[in-house]
Amino acid sequence: MGGTAPALAQFVLAAAPPPHWAWFGESMSEIRASTVLPAARTPVTIRTADGLNLVGELAMPVARAPVATLIALHPLPTAGGMMDSHLLRKASYRLPALAEIAVLRFNARGTTSEQGTSEGEFGDGDAERYDVAAAISWSVAAGLPRLWLLGWSFGTELALRFGNAPAVEGAILLSPPLKRATDADLDGWAASGRPLLALIPALDDYLRPDEARARFARVPQAEVVAVDNAKHLWVGEPYVRIVLNEIVRRVNPSAWPLPTEWKD
Repeated sequence: MGGTAPALAQFVLAAAPPPHWAWFGESMSEIRASTVLPAARTPVTIRTADGLNLVGELAMPVARAPVATLIALHPLPTAGGMMDSHLLRKASYRLPALAEIAVLRFNARGTTSEQGTSEGEFGDGDAERYDVAAAISWSVAAGLPRLWLLGWSFGTELALRFGNAPAVEGAILLSPPLKRATDADLDGWAASGRPLLALIPALDDYLRPDEARARFARVPQAEVVAVDNAKHLWVGEPYVRIVLNEIVRRVNPSAWPLPTEWKD
């Protein structure tokens, strides 16, 4: 990507809900943790270069083309992470309808959820390179627009290590531990110019805002957003709304801020 990269941006967000939108004259319901908004949802199978079939789902806006695509990379499967982990599930439940964003979720190798079990065995963050490459290739072949990686915890390691690819526009990192990903990986993103957004819980178990700012300083175009009172798992609807709003603010700013109500 050309041009001069902006200086590292740093923000602090408090857990306050975004402004309401209103559809006047229509009955409205609050969007809650369990809300599932309209989308065209299709089960998919993603084939890796080393011969595994990965279980996934594509959620698309109804009756219109998406303006961008999120490829969701889930948390650590040995600690319960999967494509149905709550932030990724809620992104797929809300963003096609609210922001015209397609969401591709899948279970990495050896991972099980209600959607099914992907073939293979957990690769400790190394063999998963094939899973990331396959999801990107699948999205390109499907003609999905403007691919953004959305990694959460372990998924951020996969994004940083294996997602710096020509077809990818940028990456959004939720609670990045920066354990498996190295400074060399960050330097690769710096050289690419692709945008990085890191959302850092103020009370995270692994990487807190001050250390995150220091680590990501080597990526000039990175934005580090500290979220007051949030923890690694982003439990609670106020934090879910912050995460989804920050995603939309980068990927489709015309749809920001997201509404907190939906017409019945």
